[in-house]
Amino acid sequence: MEAKNTKIRPKNSGSKQLFDNPILEKLSHTHIAIPVSMFFVAGFVLGYYAFTHTELANWAIGMLFIVGAITFTFIEYWVHRSVYHIEPTTEARAKFQYIAHGVHHEYPKDKTRLAMPPIVAVIVAVTLFSVFFVLMGEAAYAFFPGFIWGYAAYLLVHYSVHAYAPPKNFMKQLWINHAVHHYKDGNAVFGVSSPIWDYVFGTMATMDKSKVSENL
Repeated sequence: MEAKNTKIRPKNSGSKQLFDNPILEKLSHTHIAIPVSMFFVAGFVLGYYAFTHTELANWAIGMLFIVGAITFTFIEYWVHRSVYHIEPTTEARAKFQYIAHGVHHEYPKDKTRLAMPPIVAVIVAVTLFSVFFVLMGEAAYAFFPGFIWGYAAYLLVHYSVHAYAPPKNFMKQLWINHAVHHYKDGNAVFGVSSPIWDYVFGTMATMDKSKVSENL
C-alpha cells in the first residue's frame, strides 16, 4: 500500500517527539551554535593545513575554497529537493522523509531542529571529506573548508529566517523565498542560502511573494 503524500500543516509553536528512546530524542535536538562552531573551526584548521602543509599555491587554495563554497550551494539545493522532499511512495520512504525533514515543515519554529544533529553531521562530514580526498588528493584540504563554511553559513541563514524578523535590506529576499517554500509551495524554492539553483533549474516560485509576509 502506498503512503499518501499529504500536505503538512505548519504549527507555529511547540516541538514533536520523534523517538521513544530518550537518548535518541535528545540527540535529535541541537543548539545552532554547536554545529556552526564545529564547522567554522574545522574549516579553519583544514585551511591552515592547506597553507602550511601542502604544496598548493596560495591562489590555488583561494580558488579551491571558492569552488567548494559554490559546490555546497548546489548540494544544499539538490539534497533539499531530491532527498528531503523525496516522494513518500512507501511507508519506509514516508517515515524517512518525515524524520529527515517533514517534522521541520510541521514545526518550522522549533529552533532545536534547524540543523542536522551534530553526531550525524560529523559522520557525514568525515565521509564527504574522505570521498573528496580520494578524488582530489591534497586539494581537498583547500576545497573542503569552503564546502563546510558554506554549510555553516547555510545553517546561520536557515536559523535566522526562522528565528528572526527579516532585515530591511537585500537579505530580506531570503526570508521571503523560504516563507514561500514553507507556507505556499513546498515544491518550489529549495535554495535557502542562495536562490541561484532555483533559477537554473526552474523551481523559483512565480507567485506574488508579498502574500507570504504574514508568515515572516
